[in-house]
Amino acid sequence: MIVLGILTSFAAIAGLCWLVFNLAVFALPFLVGLHTGIWAYGTGAGWFGAILVGGFAAGLTLAIGQALIMHVRPLWARFVIALIFVVPAVLAGFHATLGIARAMMPSETWQMIFAVIGAGAVGVSAFLRIAGSAAEPSDSSPVSACHCRRSDEAGPDHCWTVIPILRLPVGAVCGSA
Repeated sequence: MIVLGILTSFAAIAGLCWLVFNLAVFALPFLVGLHTGIWAYGTGAGWFGAILVGGFAAGLTLAIGQALIMHVRPLWARFVIALIFVVPAVLAGFHATLGIARAMMPSETWQMIFAVIGAGAVGVSAFLRIAGSAAEPSDSSPVSACHCRRSDEAGPDHCWTVIPILRLPVGAVCGSA
């Protein structure tokens, strides 16, 4: 019975970590929607009005962010827009990992170490998801399609991929094109 409890705890922690990684991109729209909903409720909109106003504000924030990522041309501006979405995700990842670490270990030093590592992992994950939203609509990965250059030798083609938000070439090997 004890082993079942331990396995259930690990499954619950893994499920929470999966949620944090997948929902971290939506931290900024969630916070905007939450605060807008609280403001609407405070001005007398009631529960239903606050939920509608908060949901609309969150959706609008996400739509504006995605439109800006896809249509803004300068590299520095795309990076700033990505950082605006990534910083709240990093903070959410830090606090989520810190909460899990506090439940699992007594040492505050190790709690902070794991919280910082978790924040970095969530931040990288959020950045790659945001970079993936700037990719072509037919591509669902964080990197765009391989741009291949056929080599004279037999074997795989040498090519590179491009992270769309930064337009950085990353070395890779593609299959035959």
